Amino acid sequence: MVYSGPNQPIAPIDDPYQMFRKLYGSVEDEAMLSSVLDSVTGELAKVQTLVSQEDRHLLEQHTALVRQLEQELKAPATPLDHPVPELPRGVRDDNDNIPKICKMQIDLMVNSFLADFARVATLQITNSVGQPRMRWLGIDEGHHELSHEPDTNAEAVEKLVKINTWYAEQVAYLAERLAATPEPGGEGSMLDNTLIVWTNELGKGNSHTLNNIPFVLVGGAPNMKMGRALKFDKVPHNRLLLSFAHAFDHHIERFGNADYTGDGPLALA
Repeated sequence: MVYSGPNQPIAPIDDPYQMFRKLYGSVEDEAMLSSVLDSVTGELAKVQTLVSQEDRHLLEQHTALVRQLEQELKAPATPLDHPVPELPRGVRDDNDNIPKICKMQIDLMVNSFLADFARVATLQITNSVGQPRMRWLGIDEGHHELSHEPDTNAEAVEKLVKINTWYAEQVAYLAERLAATPEPGGEGSMLDNTLIVWTNELGKGNSHTLNNIPFVLVGGAPNMKMGRALKFDKVPHNRLLLSFAHAFDHHIERFGNADYTGDGPLALA
């Protein structure tokens, strides 16, 4: 769900141990990656002479990324001002370990903010039709199949409420971790200086409607008043995303399709 530009999706890291290595990689890892990059750079140079102009442009983008990685590897390491987190060992990547994996990823996210490894991060629990089975909630059916049951199916609705409550608890855990962490070099907590956005891709799963899509905002952001419920009638969500950018002094004129951001950011103060 994350893109660095048009048609440039960023692959998610769904393995917390891989994420740990990305954040706290060893010198040996860096040496190995540097060797791989040397090889990739040479191969890219060979291929560029054999492809079309359009493909050559894509290769140039990849080459620029490779150079950026090389510069990052050569940069001197910044001493950490916080303990390196310890992950539980041997947590397998399977359905029944989703609660453990989610907690591990959230902990790594908070630590990445604390160490200033990242300023923006995303967390998505499975893909849109990942069909997780919340057996830890006593639910055997897949989430996706339950979401397509009609509203008249009271048993399915009850199970969906349990599932959505569990999702809310994960957001609450992230907020609690940030609230308990002082803002490095600043005032208040990290939650006071972080905006959490929790949303869904659809308004209703069983009809795939794009109306009334909920957005929950938690934390602090300039010119955004919290602690209230707002309803916008037929307003494209692009304008809300534009508001997020403006709140953090990124004054872009559009987000996504220009047809849906022409009226500018929403007034949320």
